[in-house]
Amino acid sequence: MKKLIFILTTALLIASCGPSKVATEARKTFKGDWMLNAVTYPNSQGTFDVTLFNDASAACFKGGNWSFVSNNNTGTYTTTGADCTAGERYFVWSIDDQNSTMNNFDFLLKPTDSKWNSTTGNQGFRINLVSLTETTMIWEQTVTLEGSPFVIRMNFTKL
Repeated sequence: MKKLIFILTTALLIASCGPSKVATEARKTFKGDWMLNAVTYPNSQGTFDVTLFNDASAACFKGGNWSFVSNNNTGTYTTTGADCTAGERYFVWSIDDQNSTMNNFDFLLKPTDSKWNSTTGNQGFRINLVSLTETTMIWEQTVTLEGSPFVIRMNFTKL
């Protein structure tokens, strides 16, 4: 009897330490190739020169392909454009399970080199996943501009 209770308690403990159902489903949906169609700034008017992920101008990201590998949480993205340093970039990503609800949670993205070593001193970016379906995805990142919140929205479609 004691052995059965020990086995059940251990199994329950192991199951509770795993990723949430929301995170597991999101990982499956993230998997694959996506195109960044638009970068917008909701609730803001004017022209902005925004650098995304400490890498390049937002204009360089439009039309770029993003690839997510869910079994090891790695990925790549490309930048394009005449005034851009075009090429493939690498990153690792993870889902923040702590405050996740279906289709509304944060995930973390950390730029790396091709060997998956951090290029930002182990710093990354927290991004809110506003919407995720089998064919579309919307991210929002809130930064500060002149002391006020400034939202950057990125719209993707699955390839």
